[in-house]
Amino acid sequence: MPSPITMQSGRLNVPANPIIPFIEGDGTGPDIWRASVRVIDAAVHKASGGKYQIHWHEVLAGEKAFNKTGNWLPDATIDDFKKYLVGIKGPLTTPIGGGIRSLNVALRQLLDLYVCLRPVRWFKGVPSPVKRPQDCDMVIFRENTEDIYAGIEMAAGTPEAQKVLDFLQQTFPKDFAKVRFGTKAAGDAWQSALQAIGSPARDNPVQVGIGFKPVSYLGTERLVHSAISFALKEKKKSVTLVHKGNIMKFTEGSFKDWGYKVAVQFFRAQVVTERESWILGNRDANPGLSAEANAKMIDPGYDMMTADQKAKIVKEVEAVLASIGSTHGDGKWKSMLLIKDSIADITLQQVLTRPKDFDVIACMNLNGDYLSDALAAQIGGIGIAPGANINYVSGHAIFEATHGTAPKYANLDQVNPGSVILSGEMMLRYMGGGGGSGGDKIWSDAADLIIKGMDGAISAKTVTYDFERLMKAEGDTSVKKVKCSEFADAVIKHMG
Repeated sequence: MPSPITMQSGRLNVPANPIIPFIEGDGTGPDIWRASVRVIDAAVHKASGGKYQIHWHEVLAGEKAFNKTGNWLPDATIDDFKKYLVGIKGPLTTPIGGGIRSLNVALRQLLDLYVCLRPVRWFKGVPSPVKRPQDCDMVIFRENTEDIYAGIEMAAGTPEAQKVLDFLQQTFPKDFAKVRFGTKAAGDAWQSALQAIGSPARDNPVQVGIGFKPVSYLGTERLVHSAISFALKEKKKSVTLVHKGNIMKFTEGSFKDWGYKVAVQFFRAQVVTERESWILGNRDANPGLSAEANAKMIDPGYDMMTADQKAKIVKEVEAVLASIGSTHGDGKWKSMLLIKDSIADITLQQVLTRPKDFDVIACMNLNGDYLSDALAAQIGGIGIAPGANINYVSGHAIFEATHGTAPKYANLDQVNPGSVILSGEMMLRYMGGGGGSGGDKIWSDAADLIIKGMDGAISAKTVTYDFERLMKAEGDTSVKKVKCSEFADAVIKHMG
């Protein structure tokens, strides 16, 4: 009997015949969905010996919803995702003009899906622009509900923008000075400079776009808590907090500081911060090391600091040794989860040059957007990159294609369905890890079969046109180009 997935005592309860809503998507979405659903159903049937079956329930969003209801995102769709907890979707068109910025963003915010989960792994045989794509194996936890995606903006030249400029000028004059051309006088000065070198005179309105981005402690806490919980469960080595706190100290910088606070407050016995590991490692190597000598080793600029700054570092060393010296010292910290941080720009470099240094990444919304797409390029492109949006407290989750709709390829049965197939794999694994009775392993086993099938199909060089083109460009003439639907057949065949 089909029935909904429920949440009981903080754990998912997944029946053998769950009802799961789906959005097939716009553009190439229908082609991709038809291929993907066959793969998912085949994996569940094989893993359970035919005893388990997903009952798919279509809900509407995007162009199909607008054509049928006049609404891009009907209330009934949101209600069904709330009711059934777990769902999956294809790519959606963002409406042109005012209103909803993005249907994907709207779904995340309406359901409070605060984690955007993006695993990044390479399948053998997939063309890659890097030499060792197999070294890229990490999971991104991207905060989904804050930052500029929930930002407030005022268009340049509008009364609203002028109100903000006037408020800053009157209330925070020192900060307002950073707005380079926030007054007509500043513009006139630049105009004069231009005229001095022969530029013609022109109108000089005040044109300054204004934007605010919210970053909260609670938003950070639930994101970082989820990332660390996942890392511990999956026995990962590290969680890296990625930020631009060296410039935006009270938004991005606070994200970093609060992330460390969450790690220590909730997971003290299981984690060690990077600075703590330096302090403990120094003492392990030299048990007689003084706190001052230890401080010099963890801060190379120690000798140039003021007396107060030196005292602060020494106090930090003493506090770490006093609080966790016995529980984390003598090398015990080496087997614990390492919590560290990295500036966003250097992270984008190091995921290329030192990918093995990263296991789980926790980051704010915009940084996560950049990182997930950059990493997808390393393992074959966004066409094969899966994604999920999850609220680990309520249990709500939507698994989704991470690429666009590619309307020029619609209904041609050509495009790579890998993103939705692997999002389905993530969905099954999520269902399998949610608790309940003995059926859990069935869903995880089904997820394993999808990975096995993808590995087999790609290794056999049975791929869609996107991979076929890249493989041939690298000199491989044995590759076989197949249709979207035929790739699904190949995946199912290689499940064994």
